[in-house]
Amino acid sequence: MATPPQVKEGWSNAQESIDSGDYEAALGSLREIWGSHSKDANVHQTWSLAADAQASKATASGRAGDYRKSIRHYEKALDKGAGKEVRRRMNRVRTEMDERGIGMGGFRLVDDGAPTVYGIFAIVVVGMLLLVSLRYMDEGLNLTDLFNTGDDSQTASSGSDTAQMTISYVPAGSAASQTVVVMLDLNRDAAPIHVDNFVKLALRGDYDNTPFHRVIDDFMIQGGDFTNGDGTGGHAAEFYGYCDGQPTATPCPNPTSFTVPDEADNGLIHLPCTISMAKTSNPNTGGSQFFLIPEDSTPNWLDGQHTVFGSITSGCSFITSISEVETGGDQGSTPVHAVTLESVVIS
Repeated sequence: MATPPQVKEGWSNAQESIDSGDYEAALGSLREIWGSHSKDANVHQTWSLAADAQASKATASGRAGDYRKSIRHYEKALDKGAGKEVRRRMNRVRTEMDERGIGMGGFRLVDDGAPTVYGIFAIVVVGMLLLVSLRYMDEGLNLTDLFNTGDDSQTASSGSDTAQMTISYVPAGSAASQTVVVMLDLNRDAAPIHVDNFVKLALRGDYDNTPFHRVIDDFMIQGGDFTNGDGTGGHAAEFYGYCDGQPTATPCPNPTSFTVPDEADNGLIHLPCTISMAKTSNPNTGGSQFFLIPEDSTPNWLDGQHTVFGSITSGCSFITSISEVETGGDQGSTPVHAVTLESVVIS
């Protein structure tokens, strides 16, 4: 199938913007063609250009989030059939990340059979822990006590940024339910409060066995209401300085009023296969509800309004399939058959 001229023009404009150093303009050109020609634009050329723009932006900004996004775009381009030159460019970015001490958030210990910076660091740390354990063993000192800060809240902010969602649903045209696994990378650098909130809710089990109550084809699937289950409830994990969207120095008298402050201007946009915070039209009103964007959706009108705080690294095709299930109800967006978030495991 021939590539539409509008898509080719978008690629050309993006390349010119990259060459001139206007990386935001390049990304804007790519978003435009994606918004109007998503199927034709979902090819390795688009992803490669997006990766190049994001990589150049990362070099200029030094932000870990920009680097990580560029790598994910390069990986997507390679999945779509990009060649060796794209892999070489991705490897150059990885080298630059290593030089700056930036990892992908998963703290890879080994890459292509060789230990990474984190792998070497882990070896050193393990050795030190062994020495410490030997030193204190005779004194009966418990190592858990040795490293315990006494602050339980640290558990959720210790670098856990990978989420495994287990979801059950009935695919369109089927009568049988199936259970799938979706993996997400939560971006602490770009949205630290949102990730902290999501992780703490997940660790408490608040998301377990909750429904995706709102499903709209070619747009998104929304869930996370652990109090009412219908989109009318759900609150933040703790007091983040806001009660029902209003800043306050005094904790809310009722936890159901806990909300999180917006982090929407963090450089992350509503691309396919991302996770974003649901809220009302008022600022700072996010709680526990979130939405996942399928492969065929780019709701860029939400950019700068809702906070994107991560991306789907595996299983996005399942999110697309869920977005296509049969729906009804007053708004026409309630799944006819339950779509259930069975669990969220943080690792």
